[in-house]
Amino acid sequence: MRWLDVRRHSLTKKGAMRGRGSHLSADGIALARFIGSGVGPYERVVTGSSPRAVETAVAMGFAVDDTVEMPSGYVSEEIPRHAQWDWAEPYRQIADIIRKGRTAAAVAETHRAIWAETVNGVAEGGSALLVGHGGAIELALVACLPDAPHDTWGTPFAHCDGVRLGFTDGHFVSVEFHRVRQRPPLPN
Repeated sequence: MRWLDVRRHSLTKKGAMRGRGSHLSADGIALARFIGSGVGPYERVVTGSSPRAVETAVAMGFAVDDTVEMPSGYVSEEIPRHAQWDWAEPYRQIADIIRKGRTAAAVAETHRAIWAETVNGVAEGGSALLVGHGGAIELALVACLPDAPHDTWGTPFAHCDGVRLGFTDGHFVSVEFHRVRQRPPLPN
């Protein structure tokens, strides 16, 4: 068995500070450090190509081995931006959309392939980390485990929430959710 930990990027700057210097806020750095102190080690670390994903992995304490261009999980006329937060059963809703086989299904498959390639790059028994984005993680997760009980998976991914997936014989076979329930002390 190989393991893939997937995390949503950390908190970003808002307002006048957005787009200046680092992309993560001070609270985002603290949150990523807090999460990073309890996970790993990883043989391979892959992030989306956006600075907030890369900075999250680094703030967690892990060097990034590769960045990958990952398509948005928000698909015109299928999954509006942040719609997953309004759905009572977001993963079941996403599974229904994927089953229709349109653009969202292709995007989901692209992400599933990236996740599989990432975890395939580690030795048997090893672990990889992938840092991505809300909206896309939920879509990819359903694609990785299409027959799972999606109605039991709860809420979409908040900042630094994650999952640990088991991977064997070229397939994802298990999922364990890691929700950020405790927050680190805020920086002064």
